[in-house]
Parts: sequence; structure tokens; C-alpha cells
Amino acid sequence: MVVAVEKSYAQSERKKEKSSFTETTGAPSLALSPQEQQLSESYFLEGMKFFVLEEYNKALDRFQRAFAISPTNAAVNYKLAETSLLLGNVRGALPFAKAALELEPKNPYYHLLLAQIYTNQQQYEDAIKTYARLTQELPNTEQYLFNLTDLYLAKNRLDDALRTLNQIETKYGLIEEISFKKQQIYLKQNKLDLALKEGENLISSNPEEVRYLLAQVEILAANKRVPDAVKMAEKALKVAPDNAFGRLMLADLLQQQGKTEEADAQLELAFGNPALDIDSKVKILVDYIRRLPNEKVAAQAIKLAELTTAAHPREAKAFAVAGDIYVNTDRKLPARDNYLKAVALDPGHFKIWQQIVLLDGEMNQNDSLINHSERALEFFPNQPMFWFYNGTAHLINKNYVKATKSLEYGRRLAGNNLELQLQFNLQLGDAYHSLEQYALSDQAYEAVLSLDPSNPHALNNYSYFLSVRGQNLAKAKAMAGALVAQYPDNPTYLDTYAWVLYKLKDYQEAKRLLEKAVASSSDATIIEHYGDVLYQLGQRELALKQWVRANQVGGASQGISKKIKDKKLYE
Repeated sequence: MVVAVEKSYAQSERKKEKSSFTETTGAPSLALSPQEQQLSESYFLEGMKFFVLEEYNKALDRFQRAFAISPTNAAVNYKLAETSLLLGNVRGALPFAKAALELEPKNPYYHLLLAQIYTNQQQYEDAIKTYARLTQELPNTEQYLFNLTDLYLAKNRLDDALRTLNQIETKYGLIEEISFKKQQIYLKQNKLDLALKEGENLISSNPEEVRYLLAQVEILAANKRVPDAVKMAEKALKVAPDNAFGRLMLADLLQQQGKTEEADAQLELAFGNPALDIDSKVKILVDYIRRLPNEKVAAQAIKLAELTTAAHPREAKAFAVAGDIYVNTDRKLPARDNYLKAVALDPGHFKIWQQIVLLDGEMNQNDSLINHSERALEFFPNQPMFWFYNGTAHLINKNYVKATKSLEYGRRLAGNNLELQLQFNLQLGDAYHSLEQYALSDQAYEAVLSLDPSNPHALNNYSYFLSVRGQNLAKAKAMAGALVAQYPDNPTYLDTYAWVLYKLKDYQEAKRLLEKAVASSSDATIIEHYGDVLYQLGQRELALKQWVRANQVGGASQGISKKIKDKKLYE
């Protein structure tokens, strides 16, 4: 990459231009009459006025008029070139810039303008020749050796670049920028010893400058000289113990040597330092996340995450990445708490709110789920998933009116997303049944089954609720039978099918299914149903035992105590 020329040529020329037209020209090669000389000078000065006002089109017009009278005037050619360049006409500027330099080769600004034009057109060899001529032929132009160096580097002329950099050092002495450039050249030439020597010169010039020491560490590490790099890093940290990047570099080197505990100690020092920016820490923590849930990795990842949040208590991303680490180590509560701290600092992160409500659900914390989903909806009112979780939490808490309100609103937002529509309808089927709005409940389940005919939740609940209501039992039997065919060992589904059969008075088949169900489940409802079937089959003592057992387990129907007391089935 070519570094842009340091000075603005328009600015440079403005500083150098004289007020007199004749003083800015070289000796004219064409004799002009006094009238021509005066007219040309008038156009030129008027062009300069417009140039200073940055009205370049008008300036160009005046300079062209001056050129028509005095084409061999160096200043006129120069201003035509400079103005054309400012107007974006690089090719149009080139012949005038060449002419200006030929007419007045001792003017450094003419060299610089021509070099800039060549550089803009990526004619780097011509630009190199122009800078070389400038620095060789004109005094006090050594500063332009920097530009020449950049052009040599752009053309990969490394030896020429080194020679030029040495010229600069001869003139100006040891300069950090020059030393670093020489180092890079030596490394490209596979001259590691010379590159390291250049680094040593910098360190000797200022032993307390930690950047020089760490730059040397990078070169040593990149060239597999890890023990030497470790020594240099330790030297750097003696100079600047609080340098967090030095700690990171040393940690990486120690890890390469298999010294994990020492490496971890250096990482902890770096992470506890607020001077190490949050993005650098997050990048490292993300790498730890990729290696989770390995327990050895997890312990260190958690420690580093805690150091990060302590060092950056006002950075949302610190708590967000800590939450990610806790999630990936199956620590749900601290994960949720860190995510909450993240959104307290910066609430506009959808994915973090999503993680919060998911964790609430996984931990069965319904009150928290209601609270957090409502807070999320303040920022994302058009996100259906937050309405879904809010409605589901209200459903679990048996607040069916609020549940249906949230679920209906979310379902409308789900639009053509069939999977979301299915999930909303599943919950609405349950909620409307609890509100005894059976037609709406049935519609919701039918909508699910139209998308997914074998959906187990819909088949189970729909068939069971129909049996409880004693309605459309043939349909209920078909659905429950299809469900058990898919999941022949699931006790809940066996119970549902058995209860449909019970309602159809097929007690023997219901008994067979419930015997299988109670063998693998201690659910009170299933046990109570088994007792009811036994009672219908005349096995009343066995039925009473099952009712007592269901009551002891807890969770049976409200009428279980009366059944046991009276030893009688009530329906």
C-alpha cells in the first residue's frame, strides 16, 4: 500500500506563491509584448483568486486563458495541473505537471505534484523516479525520502527501501517508525537476526519503553523461539507490570510450553486489569465457550468471566458473555442472573431477553417468566415468542384469561410462521378448555392437527378433554389409539386411551391399559383411574386400595376422599 504524500500540494503552493506574477515564473522562453505580459498576469492573478476561494472551475478557466498567452510559464502550467487534479482530472493534469517541472526543475513543489499524479494513476515507477530526482538534486528535501520508501515497498523493492531508510537514519538519527519498517523488511527477506538486532537497537535507545520489548516478543514468538520470547515477555513485565497485553502474550507462550497453571495465572492478572479492553477479553472468552462443557475448561472460563464482570461493571457485553459461559456449563441460575445484569445496562438485545425467558422456563420459575417476558415486551412488543412465554406462564399459573389474551395476540403476530402457529394453538387449546370455551379449544387443536396430524400433545389433550366432556368419543378413541400406537409404553398416553375406553364402557380393555400404565408410573390420576375401572368391574376392594394409594401419592381428584370414605365411585 502506498502511503499518501504528507503535504497537500494546494496548501504547500499557497504558502509559497508570490504576489507578483513575474516572480513566480521562470525566465519565459517566448518574448511577450508588455500588453501580453500584463493580460497573462491579470488572468493568472484572477485564477489565483478563484483558486483560493475553491472555485476551481473558474480558476481553471482563467489559468487556461493565461496559458493561451504564455504556454511556457512554469507557474501557469503548475496551477493548471494542480487545479485539474483537484477537479478529478488526473490525466489532464499530467502533461501540465510535466511541463512545469521541465520549465523549472529546481522547484520542489513541481516535483511533488508530478509524483502525486503518478501515484494516483498507480504509475509507481515514474513516481519513484520523480521522488528520487527530487531528493538527489534539490537540497533540504530529505523528508520526502519517507514517501520514496513507501513507493519502494509498494513495488516490493526491498533493498532500495532499506537503502532509503538508512539514508533517513543518517539524516535524522534513530526513529521508531524507521526501525519498525526495517524490521518488517528483514523479516520478509528471512533475515531474522537483522530484524532482532533492529529491535535490540530500539530497546537500547529507550529500555523503559515496553512497546519495544513486546514487539520483540511478537517476532520471537512468530519465529518459534518460544523460550526466548518468554524471557523477553518477563523482561517487559518487569518494566511495566500492569501491561495487560504483555500478560496475555506471556500466557499464550506459557500455554505453548505446556505450563497451564502458570498460563492461567497470567490470564487472570490480565483479565482483572480494567486497562485490557472488554472486546479483547470477550474474544478470549468466546474461545473458551467453544471448548465447553469440559469441566477443566469450565472452571477457568468461569473465573475469567467473573474477573471480567468485576473489571467492567458497566459493560453489558461482559455480563452477556458471562451468561453464555454459565449456560454452556449448565449453571442456569447464575446464567440468568448475568443476562439480567446485561439487559439492565443495555436492554435492546433480543437474544439476551430470549435466553432469560428460556432459562425461566427451564427452571420452572413461572412468576419470573411472567415478569421477564413482560419486560421484554416493553422493548420487543412485536416479537411473538415473548407473548408465547408470557401466555404459557399464565396458563401454568391457571390465570386462563390472561393466558388466552397473550396467546391470541402472539398468534396474530406469528403470521405465516406455521411452527409458531402450531405452538400457540397447542397452548390455546389447553387454555380455552380450562375456560370451558370448548368450541375455541377444539378449533385450536384441529388447527394443530391440520399441520401435524401425529402431534402427541394435541392427540393426547384433545382426546382426553373430549372424553371428560363425553363428546365425540369415537373421534377421541381414534386419536388416543393413534397416539398409543406411536408411544405404546407412555403411561400418560395409555391413561388417556384407557379413559376414553372407560367412557365407552370398555372396562376390560381400559383395565389392561391402566395395568400397564401403573406398572411404570406413580401418577395419582392414573392410579385413581385404575381404581375407578376396577370398581366398574366389581373389584371394589382392589379399587379402594388404588384410591387410597392415589390419595397418599397426592394430586388425585377433589372427590378422592369421599370415594374412600364411602367406598363408592362417584361420577
